Amino acid sequence: MIYVGIDVASEKHDCCILSEQNKKLESFSFPNTKAGFALLLRVCKKYADQGQTKIGLESTGIYGDNLCAFLRRNGYEIRTFNPLLIKKSIQATTLRKTKTDQSDACFLASYLARELPEPDPQVSYHISELKSLTRARFSAVRERSKAKAKLKALLICVFPEFHTAFSNVFGTAAIAILRKYPSAQKLATARKSTVSKILYEASRHRLGDEKAAMLMELAKHSVGCHSETKTLEIQYYLDQIELNTAYIRRYEASIQNIMNQINSPITTIPGIGFVLGAMILAELGDIGRFAAPEKVLAFAGLEPSVYQSGKYTPASGTMVKRGSPYLRWALLMAARSTIVNNPNFATYYQKKVSEGKHYNVICSHVAKKLVRTIFALLKKNTAYSLHYSLNAA
Repeated sequence: MIYVGIDVASEKHDCCILSEQNKKLESFSFPNTKAGFALLLRVCKKYADQGQTKIGLESTGIYGDNLCAFLRRNGYEIRTFNPLLIKKSIQATTLRKTKTDQSDACFLASYLARELPEPDPQVSYHISELKSLTRARFSAVRERSKAKAKLKALLICVFPEFHTAFSNVFGTAAIAILRKYPSAQKLATARKSTVSKILYEASRHRLGDEKAAMLMELAKHSVGCHSETKTLEIQYYLDQIELNTAYIRRYEASIQNIMNQINSPITTIPGIGFVLGAMILAELGDIGRFAAPEKVLAFAGLEPSVYQSGKYTPASGTMVKRGSPYLRWALLMAARSTIVNNPNFATYYQKKVSEGKHYNVICSHVAKKLVRTIFALLKKNTAYSLHYSLNAA
């Protein structure tokens, strides 16, 4: 039996191979290429076959995906470790502040030999695609939110009165006006008929002369400053919003297509749509790897921290927030939605309100109840029922 620890990086990986007696057999680096992967196989086969080789590496996102896929295709089982767990374990074994890729690889090999957890389950194609799509959508939504915040700040400088004319400054009509007239000065000197036509077409014939007159009056008496630099920035952030919105729609179309194919019971829960459902499924992976709902809570970072020392025992601990941030976000958003759309969770919410708990605390409680429900549905592959939920969660 040999234990192989691999420290993953973007361009090259470091490897350390230990024997059952914890003796270092070989330590080397190999490039993140086909030739490098072949070198790893040759060295591993020199000491043991696939069944007698245990491989462990940190879960470092996309850098190790190709390597893991290559090793699985060649019959090897992979075990991945939480980087925080490895970091704390290293700190617990030495007081020295020596850190190199080779030393990390050697520690991974020794940790693997000592703990030898179950190998990672194979992730289905659909779940793998959902994980990529939901994370890409999450990133696009975040970038769009940043662009909107920047645009609002710029509008306060160049046309602070603009928001009084529209209930939503990011609505179709408002964006159409900003595209053509990105400052109060440019709008004030525009032709009323042109402004009216833009509004009429962008609002699907709901707005026209009256709104145009209001906007131009606001522009003429605006205290905003004219700056060519700021108007260029406004155009830039408008482009960012438009681009991210287009990609969000494309991501959502692909997500919905996959969700229709897998037909998961998670979307039968009132309040969980296909986007949140997809994100939860993608981050959980195979529900069979969790023995109980509490394991899911720990994986999501939703469990309370515990600190007890001597006679000091706090009444309650704060949320650890050390699990998957994507899963935690999706569960908390789903909790807020189920409070509004699901009678069972609405009743539970009102119960916590009567106990005097803060809204965010209640949402964390609802998320924990929701995890128990999701766990039961996925384990049994059954649709959600209002009567079932009362007993199961």
